[in-house]
Amino acid sequence: MSKKRRPAKKASASQSRMWAKTRRPLLKFVIAAMLGFALVMVYLDVKITATFTDKMWELPAKVYARPLELFVGANLSTEDFAYELDVLGYRKVTTVRAPGQLRRQGNTFELYTRGFAFPGEREPARRVQIVLGGDKVRSMNSGGSRVDLLRLDPVQIGGIYPSHGEDRILVRLEQVPDTLRQALLAVEDQNFYQHWGFSITGIVRAALSNFKSGSVVAGGSTITQQLVKNYYLTPERTYIRKLTELLMAILLDFHYSKEQILESYMNEVYLGQEGPRAIHGLGLASRHYFGTSLEQLGLHQQALLVGMIKGPSLYNPLRNPERARERRNLVLDVMVEQEVISSEHATVAKAMPLGLNKQTRIRDTFPAYLDLVRRQLRQEYREEDLTTLGLNIFTSFDPILQRKVERSASTVLEQLDKGGDLESATVVTRFDTGDVVALVGGRKVRYAGFNRAIDAKRPAGSLLKPAVYLAALEQPRRYSLATPLEDTALEIAEPDGGTWSPRNFDRQEHGKVLLHRALAQSYNLATARLGMDLGIDNVVDMLQRLGLEGDIPAVPALTLGAGAYSPLDMAVMYQSIAAGGFRMPLRSIRDIVDANGEPLRRYPLEYDRTVSLQAVHLLHYALREVVREGTGRGVYRYLNDDFAVAGKTGTTNDGRDSWFAGFSGDLLAVTWIGRDDNGGTGLTGSSGALKVWAHFMARASQRPLGYRMPDQVAPQWIDDSNGYLSAEGCPDARLMPFIKGSEPKRRTNCSPRSNGIKDWFQSLFSGDS
Repeated sequence: MSKKRRPAKKASASQSRMWAKTRRPLLKFVIAAMLGFALVMVYLDVKITATFTDKMWELPAKVYARPLELFVGANLSTEDFAYELDVLGYRKVTTVRAPGQLRRQGNTFELYTRGFAFPGEREPARRVQIVLGGDKVRSMNSGGSRVDLLRLDPVQIGGIYPSHGEDRILVRLEQVPDTLRQALLAVEDQNFYQHWGFSITGIVRAALSNFKSGSVVAGGSTITQQLVKNYYLTPERTYIRKLTELLMAILLDFHYSKEQILESYMNEVYLGQEGPRAIHGLGLASRHYFGTSLEQLGLHQQALLVGMIKGPSLYNPLRNPERARERRNLVLDVMVEQEVISSEHATVAKAMPLGLNKQTRIRDTFPAYLDLVRRQLRQEYREEDLTTLGLNIFTSFDPILQRKVERSASTVLEQLDKGGDLESATVVTRFDTGDVVALVGGRKVRYAGFNRAIDAKRPAGSLLKPAVYLAALEQPRRYSLATPLEDTALEIAEPDGGTWSPRNFDRQEHGKVLLHRALAQSYNLATARLGMDLGIDNVVDMLQRLGLEGDIPAVPALTLGAGAYSPLDMAVMYQSIAAGGFRMPLRSIRDIVDANGEPLRRYPLEYDRTVSLQAVHLLHYALREVVREGTGRGVYRYLNDDFAVAGKTGTTNDGRDSWFAGFSGDLLAVTWIGRDDNGGTGLTGSSGALKVWAHFMARASQRPLGYRMPDQVAPQWIDDSNGYLSAEGCPDARLMPFIKGSEPKRRTNCSPRSNGIKDWFQSLFSGDS
């Protein structure tokens, strides 16, 4: 018997030795796995704690238009006011009870303003009655008291989004209606306040579904897991990603309160798409789909938002209203089942329409202007700051003026070119401040792409001529408006051995002409001779003093517009001319504040006198003459004859570019028309761009160009045929301003006699303009 037992002992000992040999590497493996797991948990923990708070408040910059300021006597038509309220999303109701509501009866508007936190000041929400008439505000009253000044909340015209296009409006948990909060939990995570970030029953249910399908088709995710996935993970469906999601959810639940997690989820959840812009969070979704804040949502609207979370595209009420209605009603049933609401409340809510916002969507529909804003911002801010810090950008953009200039461009282009080959760009500023208030970058104003207002660099033609004449008028001992110029042929040798020989548009020579008429009629030969007499360097210097930057070719052809300039470049130049010789940087941004409303940067009015006031005053006379008697006289087919403006036409070789730049008493605009392929248009400045400019000014400008003669300037009567001093009533007599000491020395021998004729300039002294 003993002999038989010895082999068993040997076998047992052998097995023990084998187990001892395998136990050590297994133990090492277990220890390594535990260490690896611990390291993974440490890594995930650090990732969550280091970034969760930042992600929770990650916001794109929001770009706002100017606020509409109202006071008794303000110029405002009923149509324009109704449009402003429309783009602001004010909802028409029969009885005004809450912010964002409007009731209109003819010219009387009763509205409940939303209020707004402007930089340094908060405008309160209040109910106000506004009466308009005769294109003016007639009265404003609130609670029986007169309102002296009212600022409406500004229109948000866009945002500076990250590359993934996310946008949101942050809401605090206390701002969310209790029924909406409970509905969210009832549908998405009934045990949210009991679990540790994950649900065992949900995981088991999802595992069974995945086992049956043979792939990962269900997640069983809690709200915490959904938040982790949205913040940190990709949307791919794999077991590794699902495990990572589970671990991070546990860590998130450990570090942060349920309220913090729920609030973050409400601000993060994806709820649809508007073009390239992704709608995230209940706050923005409420504004997007219903045109109001979360606090104002009805029960039927709350249920619709909660129902959309399962499939924002599938249940999008704008595209699939019936499917969205069925999903909404299902959510209402769940709310009844979970005792969030009564069955009676659910029945009433089911009978309600979807209640969607049908107002005009204005946000992100002005890509050319937003492009201008972005370029200025990116000179001073990092892209990351613009897309995450929640900056509020307050601009000079005026929706009413933008609408008018778009309509003018569209109307004229349809008349000129129904085929759609012509393109157009316009820049509009308030010339007393340099604020860019409207901008059109192309014929298709709603499409982002090539921004012709900024990037279309073309020869400016006769738009540069005022700089030549201004350089001359700064030398009063040599030049005045009545100085005779030779409008005769000339040839100038070029460095390459060629010859530059300009011609007039009408192919004629006009002999001796007075300086003011040479500019008004845009004579090329007289201008080229004047520029050569001054010296090209002096012309370049003047253009730079007027604000032109970049490459300015110092060649003779510069006097007739050689070079490459955008409409924005020309707006800079004419801004300085309109402002009386003050160089004034154009502004698209007024203020920037952070997400907490603290001011970060102001852009105050800046100006620097770079040109003689007296010389600019004389140039204004000549630019008024352009539109009264010269190449721009077609302006008065659109404007009333007593509405004073000044401007200049521009045409380039073969009619490739049609330009017009000009200003009234409140607005300056530069318009270009041409083809992207640089082909001929068959248009001159007066037959193309002038029409857009004048059509716009006739509908937008509210103040004619005023007249105030500066010191050291006085009017004199001259003989317009030869430039000699004359007298009122003499043949060809014309009243014209002169810098003192620059008046003509020779005098006609005419005897004055009254003939009752009064020119447009003379009328400025009698108060007729």
